[in-house]
Amino acid sequence: MGNTIMIIAWAGAVLWPAAILFGLWRGIKTGRGPGWLGWTAIVLVTAAWGLGIRAFLWEPGTLVVRRVEVVSPMWKGEPLRVGILSDIHGAGPHMSLARIEAIISELNAERPDIILLLGDFAPGHVPASERSAEERAAVMATLPPLAKLRAPLGVWSVLGNHDWWYDGEAIEKGLEAIGVKVLENERVRIDRAGGAFWLGGLADYESLRAKPSYGETLADLSDGDPVVVMSHWPDAFATAPDRVAITFAGHSHCGQVNLPVFGRLMHASAGSEKWPCGLYSNGQGRLYVSGGVGVSLVPVRFLQPPEIAVVTLRAD
Repeated sequence: MGNTIMIIAWAGAVLWPAAILFGLWRGIKTGRGPGWLGWTAIVLVTAAWGLGIRAFLWEPGTLVVRRVEVVSPMWKGEPLRVGILSDIHGAGPHMSLARIEAIISELNAERPDIILLLGDFAPGHVPASERSAEERAAVMATLPPLAKLRAPLGVWSVLGNHDWWYDGEAIEKGLEAIGVKVLENERVRIDRAGGAFWLGGLADYESLRAKPSYGETLADLSDGDPVVVMSHWPDAFATAPDRVAITFAGHSHCGQVNLPVFGRLMHASAGSEKWPCGLYSNGQGRLYVSGGVGVSLVPVRFLQPPEIAVVTLRAD
């Protein structure tokens, strides 16, 4: 569907200017102009054409670096710079290998202490078993470039719903083959000079192995070191325990389309509607929802550009 829409978008991008030029040529040849009604229609269609160019062909290929400061009463030690990359949907519309390489370079240039990948590496809804060998190869080829991500405390990941619709275990193996550890209701202790902390990763709601659980992820965690949690869906934040300094999530794409007056049009889940984009607080806990870099369902972005985020976590 996405590729079909892109073909239509490119066809419209070319055909409307051609139609205007042909109409002007005919008008000059016959000596008759379009009249005020005709000009009004031309202006309105041209405005819609321009918005379509922006939404389907230009904005999805842009990139914003969001730098966010978060003060958490549950954080201890020196500040932590967290690089966030989510919803790549590799090999989908607007997500070529060259674009992935450029996004990686942008994130590396920010020099984060740790990089968290928040799932949805695969595009579309069709299982790998129902895709051609060529398409499967294209999807898996988007994972090895992630080995170029650099952070002194490592690169860590969770899986998303699109990964499980595709083949979650294949995506997991592809990531771990390049040194990116996938956490699924698991935690790992991160030691650093500025103070150790725990990093947890929640299972995806579409996982075939588990459902997201802070309780399972943090079970029997008795020390007082702070906790950072990765989740693909922001929905999980509803059950976040107080001791979690911050949860990072993606999935929402920030709605992809954010219209004046009407607001965000696309909601990937109930949690994405409640916490669609940016930083939120719930008691002592914090949630940051990334808009991600790819597109889903429809290859469109409007007033909601793709983003990578660098979140600096500080003590209260």
